[in-house]
Amino acid sequence: MRWCLLLISCVFLQSVVSQQIWDIWQTTWNRSNLFRSLKPRPPLEFITPGDIGSANIVVEDAVMYQEISGFGASLTDSSALLFNNLKSSNSTNYWSLLGYLFSAKEGANAAGLSYLRIPMGSSDFSAKAYSYNDVDGDTSMSRFDINNAPPYVFSVLKDIRAVNSGIKIHVVPWSPPAWMKDSKTMNGGSLMAGLVNSYATYLLKALQGFKSKGIPVHAISIQNEPQYSNPTYPTATLTPATEGKIGVLLKSLMRANGFPDVKLIGYDHNWSDATKYPVQLMQAAGDAFEGVSFHCYAGSVAQQREFSGMYPNKEIYFTECSGVLGTDWWNDIKWYTHNIFIGSVENNAKAALMWNLALDGRGNPKYPGTNSCGGPGCRGVVTINTNGTYRINQEFYTMAHVSKATIPRDIGGPSAKRMKVSVNGTNAWALRVGAFATGRIKTADWHRYSLVVLNWNDNVGGWNPTPVKTTILFRGKQATYTFPVGLTTLWWYAAPRSSATNSVVELGVGQTMDHPVRK
Repeated sequence: MRWCLLLISCVFLQSVVSQQIWDIWQTTWNRSNLFRSLKPRPPLEFITPGDIGSANIVVEDAVMYQEISGFGASLTDSSALLFNNLKSSNSTNYWSLLGYLFSAKEGANAAGLSYLRIPMGSSDFSAKAYSYNDVDGDTSMSRFDINNAPPYVFSVLKDIRAVNSGIKIHVVPWSPPAWMKDSKTMNGGSLMAGLVNSYATYLLKALQGFKSKGIPVHAISIQNEPQYSNPTYPTATLTPATEGKIGVLLKSLMRANGFPDVKLIGYDHNWSDATKYPVQLMQAAGDAFEGVSFHCYAGSVAQQREFSGMYPNKEIYFTECSGVLGTDWWNDIKWYTHNIFIGSVENNAKAALMWNLALDGRGNPKYPGTNSCGGPGCRGVVTINTNGTYRINQEFYTMAHVSKATIPRDIGGPSAKRMKVSVNGTNAWALRVGAFATGRIKTADWHRYSLVVLNWNDNVGGWNPTPVKTTILFRGKQATYTFPVGLTTLWWYAAPRSSATNSVVELGVGQTMDHPVRK
């Protein structure tokens, strides 16, 4: 009897203790907090519900959506060069910066960024034009050489993987080798029709090349921005039919050569054509592609949702958007959060990335003669200076909050899944909210439940940043927190739902409660 009472007490204690908010990370509009860990003591309690706040967040953990692959940016040649230079000039700052960006250790003062996009060959942020095979006419790819890439790309990538071994790598070319194109240059033009088979072999060789460097590839795309040709830097156009042919050939080669689990992701271009090019690609060769990816430079995130509604079983990635030098810090954070780091994710993106991981204060170094990032210039997630110092930019703070909310709780454990959340109340409009649940390696361990909240209530009757007193409803209990204007990530732990007593509905990409997939 005494044992039974003890067991009941332990179960009750687990239920109560798990529903406390111990961890809060915050970035405020006036920069008084910059991705700062607040650790409220005593913790915020989930209690019997009372009156709701002016906003009321309702978390429904019985409804799950896509698993999150990660957040990050592109390690361009220019970004890798700047990191390499920082390592030479100030190794302490180098390792400190890598840790702040990528460490996924529990309790670390770090974002845990976990997804990197790597250009295969030169891009508009490279020192010169090159591919992995610049030998004219080598259609068998016998002279393919991954070491045509600058060595600092792989050395910096190795260091990043030393900080976060679970980081996912997504590789994509800006252009086929010049000799394979009708323009005979990497700057603009198209792949020649007769070299489709050879180009599929080239892409396979790239996967093998990264593997030879000890770098497992998570995903590969066939062409960055396949609808864009620019004579001032590496670009190339492909029709959906041609990309589809390459995809079918490449997928067969991947399966036959030890890469069956690498994801093949199509399109990799703007939201604006979401119901055109990628739809035609799916019609031409949908079975070869796990999904498609989008950029922010034209159109809106609503068009991404249109595609996912048409192809609910295809994965969605958001892979590029660049900061611009001279823009407003707080307005950028609002836009990025609304459209990308909450917006694209609530429209089924598994990953969301910015463009250059690092640039200098003038948006350099760039490809010689390029007109890319004209005007003020592009801004990296971080700015690395020639004197061995660096600056963290608004792109980092925006993605850090959602990355922190979704990284695995256990080393080698599952990433988070997006879960259903809604906001009501008189000030519901003031909050943009994303909600995530992170499972555990041991199924009985408490799961982590996270919210990422943007309070953008800053301009009612003129500039007037106003905190929002908010209630949070979870499993019939209620917590209360006043969100300042800015970004806040908070989480709590709770016992996992028992599959025997609580049905969990998992919704596939593009699905609604009208068409759930039960697991």
